[in-house]
Amino acid sequence: MSKTLNGVVSALSGNKTIAVKVERRKTHPTLHKQFLDTTKFMVHDEASEAQVGDKVTIVECRPLSATKHFQLERILVRAKLKEEALAVLKADNQVVESSIAEVPVKPSVTRKMSAVTKKKSVKS
Repeated sequence: MSKTLNGVVSALSGNKTIAVKVERRKTHPTLHKQFLDTTKFMVHDEASEAQVGDKVTIVECRPLSATKHFQLERILVRAKLKEEALAVLKADNQVVESSIAEVPVKPSVTRKMSAVTKKKSVKS
């Protein structure tokens, strides 16, 4: 019987390969508290139909490469963001990053940091 897991596509890596993050709820052996354990699997996607953010079901199979041991069975829920929306977000991020880069650094902060580093270097 092969393993069947549900997860979210976290990255598209290469041709016919996706990275899927699977979250499992585990109980700590001594503390008896529950916590989330996240595992990343490389998955074979023959049709290259999955996109980042899709919820998918994956099935264990024979080793397809050194890291790929799972195949995409089906896509449960498609991601809400389309490629056009991602392009707009990327364009907005570039504008935000360029505006952040233009903000000058306060000179008082740099003086304090350099004074601290000088004290450390003198002691050692």
